[in-house]
Amino acid sequence: MTAATHSTLFPQVPDTADAVLDGLDPEQREVATALHGPVCVLAGAGTGKTRAITHRIAYGVRAGILQPSSVLAVTFTNRAAGEMRGRLRQLGAGGVQARTFHSAALRQLQYFWPKAVGGNLPRLVDRKVQIVADAAAACRIRLDRGELRDVTGEIEWSKVTQTVPADYPAAAARAGREAPRDPAEIAKIYSAYEDLKRDRAVIDFEDVLLLTVAVLQDRRDIAEQVRSQYQHFVVDEYQDVSPLQQRLLELWLGERDSLCVVGDASQTIYSFTGATPDHLLDFRTRHPGATVVKLVRDYRSSPQVVHLANGLLSQARGRAADHRLELISQRPPGADPVYAEYTDEPAEAEGAARRIRDLVASGVPAGEIAILFRTNSQSEIYEQALADAGVPYQLRGAERFFDRPEVRKAGSALRAAARFGGNDSLLDDVVDLPSQVRAVLSGEGWTSKPPAGSGAVRERWESLAALVNLAQDFAAARPGATLGDLVAELDERASAQHAPTVQGVTLASLHSAKGLEWDVVFLVGVAEGMMPISYAKTEEQVEEERRLLYVGVTRAREHLFVSWALSRSPGGRASRRPSRFLDGLRPGSVATAGRGRGGVSPGGIERGAGSSAVTAVRRTSRTPARCRVCGRTLTDAGEMKLMRCEDCPSDMDEGLYERLREWRAVQAQRTGQPAFCVFTDKTLMAIAETAPDDEGGLARIPGVGVRKLNRFGADVLAICAGREIEGDGEGD
Repeated sequence: MTAATHSTLFPQVPDTADAVLDGLDPEQREVATALHGPVCVLAGAGTGKTRAITHRIAYGVRAGILQPSSVLAVTFTNRAAGEMRGRLRQLGAGGVQARTFHSAALRQLQYFWPKAVGGNLPRLVDRKVQIVADAAAACRIRLDRGELRDVTGEIEWSKVTQTVPADYPAAAARAGREAPRDPAEIAKIYSAYEDLKRDRAVIDFEDVLLLTVAVLQDRRDIAEQVRSQYQHFVVDEYQDVSPLQQRLLELWLGERDSLCVVGDASQTIYSFTGATPDHLLDFRTRHPGATVVKLVRDYRSSPQVVHLANGLLSQARGRAADHRLELISQRPPGADPVYAEYTDEPAEAEGAARRIRDLVASGVPAGEIAILFRTNSQSEIYEQALADAGVPYQLRGAERFFDRPEVRKAGSALRAAARFGGNDSLLDDVVDLPSQVRAVLSGEGWTSKPPAGSGAVRERWESLAALVNLAQDFAAARPGATLGDLVAELDERASAQHAPTVQGVTLASLHSAKGLEWDVVFLVGVAEGMMPISYAKTEEQVEEERRLLYVGVTRAREHLFVSWALSRSPGGRASRRPSRFLDGLRPGSVATAGRGRGGVSPGGIERGAGSSAVTAVRRTSRTPARCRVCGRTLTDAGEMKLMRCEDCPSDMDEGLYERLREWRAVQAQRTGQPAFCVFTDKTLMAIAETAPDDEGGLARIPGVGVRKLNRFGADVLAICAGREIEGDGEGD
């Protein structure tokens, strides 16, 4: 298991800024040197996007154009952020912040909470399932384990799409979501969940983003402090941002456009969490002067694998398909994908295990082989088959490498040996670094030959073997390195979660395989009902399943095995058929009628009008805001909300303002949010000054927006007109 592009494990730090650009292809070099203005990188699978953006940051830092502390690189997983930090360090650009959205937001929230709210930030809960279970019990609703997981997922989706409990049923219907329970029941559980969190003084991961957004929206001084710190932004996997993450990014940016986004709409596979590729696809519309660079040179996969990947997308439909990138393999020809049909699932698992055993016997490292499946429930049968075949394996998504007990213990032993090695008899007869590491780790259970079979003993040995291999690579790259140097390297890697490769076949779901690659990939269970999954009903859901299979195919470098079973159990009715996605692609099949009509987006560079690689492009589509009293152009965010200069006379209706504040307090209590999440004080002041009498007038007030207009518009207009609010005051 390796990162998404091959590179030397311990490359030499480039001597100069220009040396950072060595080895980049023309499009990657364009990304690396386009340091100003909005930049959008459309990067196909295996085209070296991480290489391009890390070299971009490193080049800017090494050339003195970017200050390391002023750059914030954001991605979606701790692993990806750790890998990015590791690469930047190897390029001589340490000090750059590379974080997930949640990590960056939590850091800011912890720092500013005492100033913005007072006291300490509420405790962050690691898992919300138990609170959801308690909320369901409080509502007298019984949920089984599967329903509990699914309802928790619906709450998470609601929060990242900024949907409050009362709006959930309508929002879920609009989004075409198949709710696991009656939507009204989910809304009730969601509301109770928010109440319980408030009572227990805890927040969840989605609250981290929501509260950070609220603080930055309401406190201009804090927003300006964050913006003065971070002046250049890079967002990886931009096709996966949610509306809430996009809002946070906009608040970080303010009116600036020093932004580089990277993504591929054809790899959008997390829409069930609220992710949408629309922000990526609409980037040029929002930033007319943006430079768009398309990476289509595939350095990962053989032409045969790339041909299958392109074929999958050629049948796709929908907006993402209209912007698909046709990959061009840069590797020599390899083997054709192998397709295999089995009578039942156990036979399919045994067939995969036999092939893998033969591959390992022929010299293919077990760590360069993966079995990918649609759901985690498929894992067990492959674990058993590999164990029976005597093949080591590891589960993707298990405990992080540097958190494993045997790795922590080994690190302590190496640290002690580096400090007191002169008194360690184990090191008396060894001189070179790899021999020292083998000697120390032999006391922790490492042996030159792996233990037989699989299980916990084999897993511990694999962890220690990964450290031994890392020491060998480190010594080869840094002649003369000491044991103390290796310990420092391990500490750096642990801090960055930049783990070495563990030798064992990887078992992973297609979702968790995103961003990884192997020499050999087995795609198993590629049958109707599993791929696409049976509950994918709409065209959008089916197309996401196609993209998921595309992600699986593009994980393979050299060899790809695709298989399916005709029945689930031995002796069962052979009622299954291969996935429709393979129609016209596997030998002997016919293309499905009504192939997709999506156009192909060629590689290359598109510059916005008047843009260049060294000139910042300012957005020109906005009409300047002017004071409604004196007509002066407004630049201050608070003044823009009031639609007047702070010094110009106010004609605010004090009574109306107080009624709006009282109404807001009730709404905040009902939704379980801070009052400023309903409307900020400045927005209420603007409403009280203008007293709009229709939706059009209310919509023109900054801070209202479409969502709040739909939710609260009727209430606010009623208050402005001096009428009693009908019903319960929810504004529905």
